[in-house]
Amino acid sequence: MPNKPKIGAHVSTRGGFGRAARFAWESGAACFQYFPKNPRSLRLKQLDLMDAESCASFCRDKGMVSIAHTPYPTNLAATAASRTTMVESLLNDLEIAEACGSLGIVVHFGHFSGIEPLQGYQNIIQCINDTLKNWDGHAKLLIENQAGNHGKEGMTLEELVKIRELSRYPEKIGFCLDTCHAFAAGIWNPEHTEEFIQKGTDLGYWEHLVAVHLNDSLYAFGLQRDRHANIGKGCTGEDGLRSLMIAEPFRRVAIALETGKGPDGTHRQEIAVVRTWYEEEGQQ
Repeated sequence: MPNKPKIGAHVSTRGGFGRAARFAWESGAACFQYFPKNPRSLRLKQLDLMDAESCASFCRDKGMVSIAHTPYPTNLAATAASRTTMVESLLNDLEIAEACGSLGIVVHFGHFSGIEPLQGYQNIIQCINDTLKNWDGHAKLLIENQAGNHGKEGMTLEELVKIRELSRYPEKIGFCLDTCHAFAAGIWNPEHTEEFIQKGTDLGYWEHLVAVHLNDSLYAFGLQRDRHANIGKGCTGEDGLRSLMIAEPFRRVAIALETGKGPDGTHRQEIAVVRTWYEEEGQQ
């Protein structure tokens, strides 16, 4: 990717993947996120190669990028009894993302739900290994940080980096940073953005950052409440988000808004606002 971010938002695939790409482009986006299948089910979806190629070719022509988001029931920390289902679903998502020309699939760190922490971490590593051992595509598994509303796991950069290091296929794994989650978890304070950037640098996190979920937070710093707000309409604030996004690690990634749509049914207005941050910095 060029040394500047691609900015866009999550879009519906109701009309197909090709239509999703065109809708994103028409709303002023250079990036978009989508669900590769029903977001509330792990049921496998048959790949429509023609539709996927329509998406991939349009993105190539326009210089767009995309990322897929795994369905909500996906849980890397699931017990062995459910692991086969998780692995098959993840491979299905990877295959669709690859065909659409996407950078990867975003997956939440995983929820332990009563499992002992050590076993939970082991489950995550095993699920990732089982998935990636048979995956040779370019699309990566992009692990997303968590806010803490479902448990303490996955809230820190240290955990994400370590899971990647302990997997057998780290080269097939990247990261997706959710700004609302980082703010809610208490790991990123907009008043100390430089410290957060330095920590990520020391851990080797930023070099594997592929995508960002750019969201303001409805709740205050460190409350571990995962509720997104539109840019500048929440507790993080536009200045805080801007201070993070113009930092060096974010100038080469895909940035997807997961906020409410504007009056016209798109994220056109917010995308334009975020783009001005880089224009002011001379980055675009």
